[in-house]
Amino acid sequence: MKKAAVFIRNNPVVTIAVVAAAVTCFFVPPDALYAQYFDLSTLSCLFCTLAVISALKNINFFSNLARRIVLSLHTVRSAVTALIFITYIGSMIIANDMALLTFLPLSFFVLDSTGNRKLMPVTFTLQTLAANLGGMLTPFGNPQNLYLYSYYSFSDAEFFTVMLPPFVLSLIMIAACCILIKPRPLTLVQDGSLPTDNRRAALYIALFALCIAAVFRLIPYWAALIATVAVLLFADRSALAHVDYLLLLTFCAFFVFSGNLSRIERLHAVIDSLASGDTLLLSVVSCQLISNVPTAVLLSHFSVVPQQLLMGVNIGGAGTLIASLASLITFREYRRHEPRGTKRYLLWFCLLNFGFLLVLLAACELLCRLP
Repeated sequence: MKKAAVFIRNNPVVTIAVVAAAVTCFFVPPDALYAQYFDLSTLSCLFCTLAVISALKNINFFSNLARRIVLSLHTVRSAVTALIFITYIGSMIIANDMALLTFLPLSFFVLDSTGNRKLMPVTFTLQTLAANLGGMLTPFGNPQNLYLYSYYSFSDAEFFTVMLPPFVLSLIMIAACCILIKPRPLTLVQDGSLPTDNRRAALYIALFALCIAAVFRLIPYWAALIATVAVLLFADRSALAHVDYLLLLTFCAFFVFSGNLSRIERLHAVIDSLASGDTLLLSVVSCQLISNVPTAVLLSHFSVVPQQLLMGVNIGGAGTLIASLASLITFREYRRHEPRGTKRYLLWFCLLNFGFLLVLLAACELLCRLP
């Protein structure tokens, strides 16, 4: 019972997803139509990407690359800015959750070893915003993007056209926040670099390119799945073991949840009525309550404007702690290092997240009203 309580506390999103799916099964008993709920392309591409990134992380590829960049700088401002923008760029390539899992420990190392731990709340918060908002530009940057890109069959041009304006605005806002950090001299106490296997790095990068090709529909998703599993079985089985299977389970649970809701006629009519109004605002509000991934899966089954839904579930990752799984990852990492500084962290988190969200929502609402 105690272990279950700890699991629920540490994994609230997947718990809510499984419970929600189970409840809807009482209203729509399992049948042959359940098989149609699951988007195998999304699940396969997400699994492949997570597996290859885990393999690269196991050989210290990302942490060593980032460390070299950070340690070449000479002021606290430039180092913190580098940490934030490494996360920003990383989220576009390796997804927001993995970017935080990779670069938050590096941030702690830099701040702790240079005597700047007091900057942890603002640095970690800006890294979370960078991960959530940086990942919006690519189909594989945020998990909900991968799903919506596949579900609505967005063209590459359409996807980038929709997401580029809020991406640029986010970039400007994050840069403005970094400028406010004082440029004090940076003195490193220790290095702590780890070796990287260059041959394996080249192999995994090639495999990652194959995964990206599957995301962009250049090759069948099943081909990338077979290649990823086959290569990692020989090269690094632990990467397969460390895939975020809870994230995959969350997707599966919400596929069932949203699929069942769409078959409950009265409820479908209510949600459909709400969704046919301001899709952008509805999706942002929904993210604050049930997180961005389940919002994307749920609302995609109703009469929404796809472009507004895509925009909403990305900017909606800012806001509350549960608006994005990435925010929960950062909160957990921060408490691990500074258990007594929770209130200070939450103050910075709320101030910056809701500030960013209000500006982005206002800007996106204006964009949606342009002819």
